[in-house]
Amino acid sequence: MTSRTERILIIDPDEAARAELDRYLVSRGFYVHGYGSITEARRLFEDRPPDVIFADLPPATISELTACLKDESGFLPLIAYSHASEASQVIEALRAGAADFIRKPLSDRSVVEDVLGRLFDRVRVHRLNQLYRQELEEANSDLREGISELRADQRAGRKVQMKMLPDRQVILNGLAIDHLIKPSLFLSGDFLDYFRISDDETLVYIADVSGHGASSAFVTVLLKNLTNRLQRNLRRGSSDDILYPARFLQRINSELLDTGLGKHVTVFVGIISASRRTLRYAVGAHFPMPVIAFEDSETRFLEGSGLPVGLFEDPEWDEYEIPLPRPFHLMLFSDGILEVLDAENLDKKERQLLELISGGRHTIASLSEALHLESTSELPDDIAIVSVTDIRLTDPDLQGVSVTDAGKPAGVR
Repeated sequence: MTSRTERILIIDPDEAARAELDRYLVSRGFYVHGYGSITEARRLFEDRPPDVIFADLPPATISELTACLKDESGFLPLIAYSHASEASQVIEALRAGAADFIRKPLSDRSVVEDVLGRLFDRVRVHRLNQLYRQELEEANSDLREGISELRADQRAGRKVQMKMLPDRQVILNGLAIDHLIKPSLFLSGDFLDYFRISDDETLVYIADVSGHGASSAFVTVLLKNLTNRLQRNLRRGSSDDILYPARFLQRINSELLDTGLGKHVTVFVGIISASRRTLRYAVGAHFPMPVIAFEDSETRFLEGSGLPVGLFEDPEWDEYEIPLPRPFHLMLFSDGILEVLDAENLDKKERQLLELISGGRHTIASLSEALHLESTSELPDDIAIVSVTDIRLTDPDLQGVSVTDAGKPAGVR
């Protein structure tokens, strides 16, 4: 057993389950305190808050507790630890504020190690961000040299990431597509891509890798490599997985599990057909859902749900399809967008986002201006946005525009 310094709090009315988890964590060298209710656990906070909380609580209570923790300690991750028979229960807990979810009974204890490892990384990143400037002033010359070298590596990594992104302001199969990525650190855990599958179909996806930094950035390289291979396979006739959103998520899932990095991804992938005027899509626990806005009609979030990608062996995802009978705007976001919305809870943030788009904020530039993204130097989380505008029926000046091999219309930069 290795001695650890992290302090873990367990809140679980199930005394047997609490004792089992307590014994395991103590055996791994952690300092552990277990209580049957929040009221009892509050005594621990009078001394010093723990580093991680395991809690078997309903989503509403999780939401209240995480809101208090955010005010008091900045970042104190809560792991939802309870029985779950449906993916919707996991998603409810995550939406309520849980940083991760572990299902009872605890059959595979290595899952606890993996989850704690990821969360302790986030805790350390958060604390380092708060003390970054102070540490630079106090560091000795060797440390300064090491930080300088690390910065150079991160800048190089960021350049590589930016080169992997598709061109901005392109026209594909009658769709005007643009994007924005703003990392919270040098490297981004968010990624996106869009490209023509055929003269009729266009694929667009957005992904948010768990965590931050180099390991998350590595997964974005894996995503780009996978999409390139799937496109080559389609041209060669060896595989048509890229034509089916659910199979696309399955391929990402198997590749992530094979890496052994302990990373998972939330993904939305959609295929727009010009001839059928439909959007087929699959959802890998991505949040918030994309917003669809029809001309002179409704603006709403797309519906759908599904498991995160990279966590489970042999998962299945549903495919959804909606008609696109009128000119439309489709906006995809990573969850970092919610961090910059000025609203007190998740429901109000979602309503605010819908109001912005229904009010005419259909472009990257207009939405960025409304949220002051360009003038914000420090972001709490990575932000990725993709805008898709149907120009086949809306802009006569763009009808018949020639498109280059890279998918960029002549004259567009």
